[in-house]
Amino acid sequence: MSGRPPFVYQNSVDFVIDALKSSKDDVWLLSHSSMEGLAQSIMEHCSAVGFEMKNSTRGVVWKRIVHWEHFQDGFPNIFIDEVKEMAGKDVIFLATFHSPQIIFEQLSVLYAIPRYLARSFHVILPYFATGTMERIDTEGQIATAKTGTFLLLISGYWSRRSDGCANDRLLSAIPLLKQVIDKTGRADVTMAFPDDGAYKRFASSFPNTTMITCNKTRKGDKRVIKLRGGDPMGKDIIIVDDLVQTGGTLIECAKALKQGGAKSISAYVTHAVFPNNSHMKFVDGEVKFENFFITDSLPHAYDIAKLPPFKLLSLAGVIADVLWGYDLMQY
Repeated sequence: MSGRPPFVYQNSVDFVIDALKSSKDDVWLLSHSSMEGLAQSIMEHCSAVGFEMKNSTRGVVWKRIVHWEHFQDGFPNIFIDEVKEMAGKDVIFLATFHSPQIIFEQLSVLYAIPRYLARSFHVILPYFATGTMERIDTEGQIATAKTGTFLLLISGYWSRRSDGCANDRLLSAIPLLKQVIDKTGRADVTMAFPDDGAYKRFASSFPNTTMITCNKTRKGDKRVIKLRGGDPMGKDIIIVDDLVQTGGTLIECAKALKQGGAKSISAYVTHAVFPNNSHMKFVDGEVKFENFFITDSLPHAYDIAKLPPFKLLSLAGVIADVLWGYDLMQY
Protein backbone atom coordinates (compact mmCIF):
# COMPACT_ATOMS: atom_id res chain seq x y z
CA MET A 1 0.00 0.00 0.00
CA SER A 2 1.36 3.41 -0.92
CA GLY A 3 1.28 6.29 1.53
CA ARG A 4 3.17 7.67 4.48
CA PRO A 5 6.44 5.83 5.22
CA PRO A 6 6.89 4.14 8.62
CA PHE A 7 8.02 6.36 11.48
CA VAL A 8 10.89 5.41 13.81
CA TYR A 9 10.42 6.58 17.39
CA GLN A 10 13.36 8.22 19.12
CA ASN A 11 14.56 9.06 22.63
CA SER A 12 12.03 10.44 25.13
CA VAL A 13 9.04 9.93 22.85
CA ASP A 14 9.67 6.16 22.97
CA PHE A 15 9.40 6.29 26.73
CA VAL A 16 6.19 8.28 26.68
CA ILE A 17 4.54 5.95 24.17
CA ASP A 18 5.47 2.91 26.27
CA ALA A 19 4.01 4.60 29.33
CA LEU A 20 0.83 5.46 27.49
CA LYS A 21 0.43 1.95 26.21
CA SER A 22 0.43 0.60 29.75
CA SER A 23 -2.26 2.97 31.01
CA LYS A 24 -5.73 1.62 31.52
CA ASP A 25 -7.10 5.08 30.67
CA ASP A 26 -5.68 5.19 27.16
CA VAL A 27 -7.87 6.35 24.32
CA TRP A 28 -8.05 3.81 21.53
CA LEU A 29 -7.52 5.14 18.02
CA LEU A 30 -8.80 2.91 15.23
CA SER A 31 -8.65 3.73 11.55
CA HIS A 32 -9.53 2.56 8.11
CA SER A 33 -6.58 0.86 6.43
CA SER A 34 -6.17 3.72 3.95
CA MET A 35 -5.80 6.26 6.80
CA GLU A 36 -2.97 4.55 8.68
CA GLY A 37 -0.48 7.30 7.84
CA LEU A 38 -2.56 10.03 9.45
CA ALA A 39 -3.53 7.75 12.36
CA GLN A 40 0.11 7.11 13.20
CA SER A 41 0.89 10.84 12.97
CA ILE A 42 -1.98 11.68 15.33
CA MET A 43 -0.67 9.22 17.91
CA GLU A 44 2.84 10.62 17.58
CA HIS A 45 1.64 14.20 18.04
CA CYS A 46 -0.52 13.28 21.02
CA SER A 47 2.46 11.51 22.61
CA ALA A 48 4.73 14.50 22.02
CA VAL A 49 2.17 16.95 23.44
CA GLY A 50 1.64 14.69 26.45
CA PHE A 51 5.38 14.62 27.07
CA GLU A 52 5.56 18.43 26.95
CA MET A 53 2.64 18.63 29.37
CA LYS A 54 4.34 16.05 31.64
CA ASN A 55 1.15 14.03 31.45
CA SER A 56 1.88 10.33 30.95
CA THR A 57 -1.28 8.95 32.53
CA ARG A 58 -3.53 9.27 29.50
CA GLY A 59 -2.93 9.38 25.79
CA VAL A 60 -3.81 7.93 22.41
CA VAL A 61 -2.81 4.42 21.40
CA TRP A 62 -3.25 3.48 17.76
CA LYS A 63 -4.82 0.02 17.74
CA ARG A 64 -4.44 -1.82 14.46
CA ILE A 65 -7.08 -4.36 15.42
CA VAL A 66 -9.53 -3.99 12.54
CA HIS A 67 -8.91 -6.46 9.73
CA TRP A 68 -10.23 -5.02 6.47
CA GLU A 69 -10.54 -8.13 4.34
CA HIS A 70 -12.89 -8.82 1.42
CA PHE A 71 -14.72 -11.84 0.06
CA GLN A 72 -14.18 -12.88 -3.53
CA ASP A 73 -17.28 -10.96 -4.62
CA GLY A 74 -15.77 -7.74 -3.24
CA PHE A 75 -18.00 -7.34 -0.20
CA PRO A 76 -16.26 -6.65 3.13
CA ASN A 77 -15.09 -9.41 5.44
CA ILE A 78 -14.20 -7.48 8.62
CA PHE A 79 -12.99 -8.70 12.00
CA ILE A 80 -12.14 -6.65 15.10
CA ASP A 81 -9.68 -8.04 17.64
CA GLU A 82 -9.77 -7.31 21.40
CA VAL A 83 -13.48 -6.47 21.45
CA LYS A 84 -13.79 -7.69 25.04
CA GLU A 85 -11.15 -5.19 26.13
CA MET A 86 -13.06 -2.36 24.44
CA ALA A 87 -15.63 -2.15 27.23
CA GLY A 88 -15.20 1.06 29.21
CA LYS A 89 -12.68 2.50 26.76
CA ASP A 90 -12.86 5.85 24.98
CA VAL A 91 -12.65 4.99 21.29
CA ILE A 92 -11.86 7.21 18.31
CA PHE A 93 -12.25 6.08 14.73
CA LEU A 94 -10.40 7.86 11.92
CA ALA A 95 -12.62 7.49 8.87
CA THR A 96 -12.47 8.48 5.23
CA PHE A 97 -15.32 8.84 2.79
CA HIS A 98 -13.16 9.71 -0.21
CA SER A 99 -14.51 6.81 -2.26
CA PRO A 100 -17.98 5.19 -2.44
CA GLN A 101 -16.32 1.76 -2.45
CA ILE A 102 -15.12 2.06 1.15
CA ILE A 103 -18.02 3.85 2.82
CA PHE A 104 -20.12 0.74 3.45
CA GLU A 105 -17.35 -1.21 5.17
CA GLN A 106 -16.60 1.70 7.51
CA LEU A 107 -20.26 2.20 8.38
CA SER A 108 -20.35 -1.49 9.31
CA VAL A 109 -17.59 -0.86 11.87
CA LEU A 110 -19.16 2.38 13.13
CA TYR A 111 -22.42 0.60 13.83
CA ALA A 112 -20.64 -2.29 15.60
CA ILE A 113 -18.34 -0.47 18.04
CA PRO A 114 -21.03 0.87 20.42
CA ARG A 115 -22.24 -2.72 20.92
CA TYR A 116 -18.96 -3.52 22.65
CA LEU A 117 -19.74 -1.06 25.48
CA ALA A 118 -17.14 1.57 24.70
CA ARG A 119 -17.47 4.40 27.21
CA SER A 120 -17.39 7.01 24.44
CA PHE A 121 -17.14 6.84 20.70
CA HIS A 122 -15.93 9.64 18.43
CA VAL A 123 -15.34 9.69 14.69
CA ILE A 124 -12.77 11.92 12.98
CA LEU A 125 -13.81 12.48 9.38
CA PRO A 126 -11.24 14.75 7.66
CA TYR A 127 -13.04 14.77 4.32
CA PHE A 128 -16.79 14.43 3.82
CA ALA A 129 -16.99 13.89 0.08
CA THR A 130 -20.71 14.49 -0.40
CA GLY A 131 -20.63 17.72 1.60
CA THR A 132 -20.54 19.82 -1.57
CA MET A 133 -23.87 18.39 -2.74
CA GLU A 134 -25.97 19.90 0.04
CA ARG A 135 -28.75 21.70 -1.82
CA ILE A 136 -31.30 21.06 -4.54
CA ASP A 137 -31.27 23.63 -7.35
CA THR A 138 -33.46 21.69 -9.77
CA GLU A 139 -36.30 19.30 -9.01
CA GLY A 140 -34.96 15.79 -9.30
CA GLN A 141 -31.50 16.47 -7.88
CA ILE A 142 -30.50 14.41 -4.85
CA ALA A 143 -28.74 16.14 -1.96
CA THR A 144 -26.34 13.30 -1.19
CA ALA A 145 -24.82 15.32 1.66
CA LYS A 146 -28.07 14.74 3.54
CA THR A 147 -27.91 11.01 2.85
CA GLY A 148 -24.35 10.75 4.11
CA THR A 149 -25.13 12.78 7.21
CA PHE A 150 -28.14 10.60 7.97
CA LEU A 151 -26.06 7.43 7.76
CA LEU A 152 -23.55 8.88 10.21
CA LEU A 153 -26.15 10.23 12.61
CA ILE A 154 -27.95 6.93 13.02
CA SER A 155 -24.65 5.42 14.10
CA GLY A 156 -24.32 8.12 16.78
CA TYR A 157 -20.93 8.97 15.32
CA TRP A 158 -20.49 12.44 16.80
CA SER A 159 -19.99 11.26 20.35
CA ARG A 160 -21.49 8.37 22.25
CA ARG A 161 -20.79 8.87 25.94
CA SER A 162 -21.95 7.19 29.08
CA ASP A 163 -23.27 10.50 30.43
CA GLY A 164 -25.65 10.80 27.48
CA CYS A 165 -24.00 13.93 26.09
CA ALA A 166 -23.21 14.32 22.41
CA ASN A 167 -21.01 16.79 20.64
CA ASP A 168 -19.69 17.53 17.21
CA ARG A 169 -17.16 20.05 16.04
CA LEU A 170 -15.79 21.37 12.79
CA LEU A 171 -12.05 21.96 12.62
CA SER A 172 -10.28 24.31 10.24
CA ALA A 173 -6.95 23.56 8.58
CA ILE A 174 -6.34 27.21 7.66
CA PRO A 175 -4.03 27.66 10.72
CA LEU A 176 -1.60 25.29 8.97
CA LEU A 177 -1.29 27.70 6.06
CA LYS A 178 -0.93 30.67 8.40
CA GLN A 179 1.94 28.89 10.16
CA VAL A 180 3.70 28.44 6.82
CA ILE A 181 3.26 32.13 6.00
CA ASP A 182 4.59 33.14 9.42
CA LYS A 183 7.69 30.97 8.96
CA THR A 184 8.52 32.60 5.63
CA GLY A 185 8.55 36.00 7.27
CA ARG A 186 6.61 37.48 4.36
CA ALA A 187 4.29 40.14 5.74
CA ASP A 188 3.06 41.27 2.33
CA VAL A 189 1.58 38.02 1.00
CA THR A 190 -1.64 38.62 -0.94
CA MET A 191 -4.47 36.10 -0.61
CA ALA A 192 -6.56 35.26 -3.67
CA PHE A 193 -9.79 33.29 -3.98
CA PRO A 194 -10.94 31.46 -7.11
CA ASP A 195 -14.59 32.48 -6.63
CA ASP A 196 -16.97 34.33 -4.32
CA GLY A 197 -17.72 31.16 -2.37
CA ALA A 198 -14.09 30.74 -1.35
CA TYR A 199 -13.91 34.42 -0.42
CA LYS A 200 -16.93 34.11 1.87
CA ARG A 201 -15.51 31.00 3.56
CA PHE A 202 -11.93 32.15 4.13
CA ALA A 203 -11.55 35.92 3.91
CA SER A 204 -12.22 36.39 7.62
CA SER A 205 -9.25 34.11 8.40
CA PHE A 206 -6.81 36.65 6.94
CA PRO A 207 -7.49 40.04 8.53
CA ASN A 208 -5.34 43.00 7.49
CA THR A 209 -4.33 41.16 4.33
CA THR A 210 -4.69 42.31 0.72
CA MET A 211 -7.24 40.11 -1.03
CA ILE A 212 -8.16 39.45 -4.64
CA THR A 213 -11.17 37.50 -5.90
CA CYS A 214 -11.33 35.89 -9.32
CA ASN A 215 -14.82 36.35 -10.79
CA LYS A 216 -16.08 34.36 -13.76
CA THR A 217 -18.08 36.43 -16.23
CA ARG A 218 -19.43 35.68 -19.69
CA LYS A 219 -18.38 37.64 -22.73
CA GLY A 220 -20.49 36.30 -25.55
CA ASP A 221 -19.92 32.56 -25.64
CA LYS A 222 -16.70 32.77 -23.65
CA ARG A 223 -16.03 32.78 -19.93
CA VAL A 224 -13.47 35.30 -18.76
CA ILE A 225 -11.89 35.88 -15.37
CA LYS A 226 -11.98 39.36 -13.90
CA LEU A 227 -10.06 40.32 -10.77
CA ARG A 228 -11.77 42.17 -7.94
CA GLY A 229 -10.00 43.73 -4.99
CA GLY A 230 -6.26 44.38 -4.82
CA ASP A 231 -3.70 44.76 -7.57
CA PRO A 232 -1.59 41.63 -8.22
CA MET A 233 1.30 43.59 -9.75
CA GLY A 234 4.58 42.50 -8.13
CA LYS A 235 2.86 40.51 -5.39
CA ASP A 236 3.47 37.05 -3.95
CA ILE A 237 0.01 35.50 -4.09
CA ILE A 238 -1.53 32.41 -2.52
CA ILE A 239 -4.82 31.14 -3.97
CA VAL A 240 -6.95 29.58 -1.22
CA ASP A 241 -9.84 27.14 -1.53
CA ASP A 242 -11.31 24.24 0.42
CA LEU A 243 -10.85 21.54 -2.21
CA VAL A 244 -9.69 20.95 -5.74
CA GLN A 245 -11.08 18.52 -8.28
CA THR A 246 -9.65 18.87 -11.79
CA GLY A 247 -7.94 22.17 -10.94
CA GLY A 248 -9.37 24.08 -13.89
CA THR A 249 -10.72 26.96 -11.79
CA LEU A 250 -7.41 27.39 -9.94
CA ILE A 251 -5.47 27.45 -13.21
CA GLU A 252 -7.74 30.05 -14.77
CA CYS A 253 -7.44 32.21 -11.67
CA ALA A 254 -3.64 31.83 -11.73
CA LYS A 255 -3.52 32.86 -15.39
CA ALA A 256 -5.48 36.04 -14.65
CA LEU A 257 -3.21 36.87 -11.72
CA LYS A 258 -0.10 36.26 -13.82
CA GLN A 259 -1.43 38.48 -16.57
CA GLY A 260 -1.98 41.13 -13.90
CA GLY A 261 1.71 41.07 -13.06
CA ALA A 262 1.90 38.75 -10.04
CA LYS A 263 5.47 38.05 -8.92
CA SER A 264 4.75 34.48 -7.78
CA ILE A 265 1.70 32.28 -7.41
CA SER A 266 1.13 29.51 -4.90
CA ALA A 267 -2.02 27.65 -3.89
CA TYR A 268 -3.53 26.02 -0.82
CA VAL A 269 -6.40 23.55 -0.62
CA THR A 270 -7.38 21.41 2.34
CA HIS A 271 -8.71 18.52 0.26
CA ALA A 272 -6.62 17.42 -2.72
CA VAL A 273 -9.26 15.30 -4.46
CA PHE A 274 -7.64 15.31 -7.93
CA PRO A 275 -9.54 12.49 -9.72
CA ASN A 276 -7.90 10.78 -12.68
CA ASN A 277 -4.41 12.10 -11.85
CA SER A 278 -5.50 15.66 -12.58
CA HIS A 279 -2.80 16.90 -10.18
CA MET A 280 -0.32 16.42 -13.02
CA LYS A 281 -1.61 19.67 -14.55
CA PHE A 282 0.30 21.45 -11.79
CA VAL A 283 3.45 19.37 -12.15
CA ASP A 284 4.12 20.05 -15.83
CA GLY A 285 1.38 22.51 -16.75
CA GLU A 286 1.57 25.84 -18.57
CA VAL A 287 1.10 27.88 -15.37
CA LYS A 288 3.96 27.62 -12.88
CA PHE A 289 3.04 27.43 -9.19
CA GLU A 290 5.81 28.15 -6.70
CA ASN A 291 4.14 25.97 -4.03
CA PHE A 292 0.93 24.00 -3.85
CA PHE A 293 0.05 23.21 -0.23
CA ILE A 294 -2.27 20.28 0.50
CA THR A 295 -3.21 18.34 3.64
CA ASP A 296 -3.41 14.62 4.35
CA SER A 297 -7.21 14.61 4.61
CA LEU A 298 -7.18 12.08 1.75
CA PRO A 299 -4.92 9.02 1.63
CA HIS A 300 -3.38 9.70 -1.78
CA ALA A 301 -2.07 13.10 -0.63
CA TYR A 302 1.19 11.44 0.49
CA ASP A 303 1.92 10.29 -3.04
CA ILE A 304 0.91 13.59 -4.62
CA ALA A 305 3.17 15.50 -2.21
CA LYS A 306 6.20 13.65 -3.58
CA LEU A 307 5.93 15.75 -6.72
CA PRO A 308 6.79 19.46 -6.97
CA PRO A 309 5.24 21.97 -6.44
CA PHE A 310 3.12 20.05 -3.89
CA LYS A 311 3.92 20.26 -0.19
CA LEU A 312 2.10 18.35 2.54
CA LEU A 313 0.72 20.01 5.67
CA SER A 314 -0.42 17.31 8.08
CA LEU A 315 -3.70 17.60 9.98
CA ALA A 316 -2.26 15.48 12.79
CA GLY A 317 -1.16 18.45 14.92
CA VAL A 318 -4.52 20.22 14.62
CA ILE A 319 -6.38 17.04 15.60
CA ALA A 320 -3.96 16.22 18.45
CA ASP A 321 -4.31 19.71 19.93
CA VAL A 322 -8.08 19.35 20.01
CA LEU A 323 -7.88 15.88 21.57
CA TRP A 324 -5.56 17.11 24.31
CA GLY A 325 -7.67 20.19 24.85
CA TYR A 326 -10.75 18.15 25.67
CA ASP A 327 -11.07 14.54 24.62
CA LEU A 328 -7.98 13.28 26.45
CA MET A 329 -9.18 14.80 29.71
CA GLN A 330 -11.06 12.47 32.02
CA TYR A 331 -14.83 12.80 31.79
